[in-house]
Amino acid sequence: MVNGEKINRESNTMEKDLFRGELVKLVVDEPQTVTESFSRWVRDTEYWRLANSNPVRAFSSKAVKDWLEKNPENERGDQFIFSIRTLQDDLLIGDVGLDGVLWSHGDAFVGIGIGDREYWGRGYGRDAMRLILRYAFSELNMERVSLNVFAYNLRAIHSYEKSGFVHEGLARGVLRRDGSRYDLVFMGILREEWLDQNPDG
Repeated sequence: MVNGEKINRESNTMEKDLFRGELVKLVVDEPQTVTESFSRWVRDTEYWRLANSNPVRAFSSKAVKDWLEKNPENERGDQFIFSIRTLQDDLLIGDVGLDGVLWSHGDAFVGIGIGDREYWGRGYGRDAMRLILRYAFSELNMERVSLNVFAYNLRAIHSYEKSGFVHEGLARGVLRRDGSRYDLVFMGILREEWLDQNPDG
């Protein structure tokens, strides 16, 4: 029975800690806790250009702390933002979240950043993405999750593909960096696609 099989596949997540993966855990930190890390990450120009279309800027720790404190915790009920911490050492290495949730359509946008370079390309981002997708589909009952990424961020694109995201289109020449123009790539994953790849949740 198809519906019964679907229920059985999704019910397996009831026995799991939704916020704990193989390499990382998702937590909500206080602004003062994350200020130092965020301040360091946004001063890394490569990190900024991989994650942000705005021109690189220098931010003081006070400016970062003020921004974090003024950003209300999900007042609209359409965003879920987490810090990414390593399981081994409890180190804060990045953030991940769902934003722009459209409850009536079961649609959400995901964003992720691994700010600490030591953890780039080592599976930590993919593990965090696995957790946020599990949360989106098994807890929030989303039907699809979308993201966009700059075409030059090949490491991220490869990671998203491994997480099950499908290329859905692009906006040509959106970004100009270093004298060249780059596309913005749109990717998405549907609930059924996620279930097919994660039968145990």
